[in-house]
Amino acid sequence: MADVLWAPWRMDYIKNVSDGPKECFLCALATAPQRDEENLVIARSPFGALLLNRYPYVHGHLLIAPYRHVADLTGLAPAERAEMMELLMHAQRLLGDVMNPQGYNIGMNLGRCAGAGVPGHVHMHIVPRWNGDVNFMAVIGQVHVIPQAMEESYRQLSAAHRKLVRGAANQDKDGRTANGVL
Repeated sequence: MADVLWAPWRMDYIKNVSDGPKECFLCALATAPQRDEENLVIARSPFGALLLNRYPYVHGHLLIAPYRHVADLTGLAPAERAEMMELLMHAQRLLGDVMNPQGYNIGMNLGRCAGAGVPGHVHMHIVPRWNGDVNFMAVIGQVHVIPQAMEESYRQLSAAHRKLVRGAANQDKDGRTANGVL
């Protein structure tokens, strides 16, 4: 008899993929800062947000998204593009401090045929990686085992973010601040 892996949180994803999203969840972030914990938003900047991916590839999988609903990089203003890179660097620093990965996958899927889950709203992925983190479960069983609860990942990354943006920890080697990351 085969073993059964229970992942009830995946049902929301399955329903959204089959029914199509009711609204763009990335757009909703811009108007709901009071719901950051519920929406898994770790950090905000004037033009975008850094958040945990609700349907991660591995634990610590983060998204960087501008608030504006724009399909690709060409539709973003230079300041929005620059800020996405600042949030990406901030995400890498947080993941390094909290999860100590041995590497990262960083990328974007532009358009449905490229694998974009939200094809109308450009966003970046940063996925922490460790030697041996892809095993037989993913390769043979097409199952990903996430070893940490989403709430715990959120708690750890949010605490690291708050620590990083306080005082001297918020300055780089040239004395500049973290570019408006809140």
